[in-house]
Amino acid sequence: MAAVREGLPEGRYGRSADQRADRKLKIIGAVLGVALLGVVGWSGVSYIAGQDLSGRVITWDAVSDHAVKVHLEVVKDTDDTGVCTLRSQADDGSEVGRKDVTIDQRTDQVDTEVTVRTTKRATNAVLVGCTASGSR
Repeated sequence: MAAVREGLPEGRYGRSADQRADRKLKIIGAVLGVALLGVVGWSGVSYIAGQDLSGRVITWDAVSDHAVKVHLEVVKDTDDTGVCTLRSQADDGSEVGRKDVTIDQRTDQVDTEVTVRTTKRATNAVLVGCTASGSR
């Protein structure tokens, strides 16, 4: 009986076209993967570096049916100015008060108390966000 071979003898005719194509695809995939990681990293760094103001609500107190007192802390560069937006909601989740607070003090940390007027009794006070308005 004669043995039947399947395929070409190893190493006799060099690499097949499929092997060359597979190697090219692996190289292209690796280059694209590294490029994607670079774009994601660059985007993350630019996003973090672009945030000039960061704030948080330290405490809040519903002082009446139509007002909430909020203690706001903002961290920024000394010369930066900006606006922070506060929002207050009622039991049913509806917005009952909103106020934009200008932050223009020449310090790197600002602690301020703000009164937000409301249309009815508020059950919370949250910081919607802070945006920079440029340097002085």
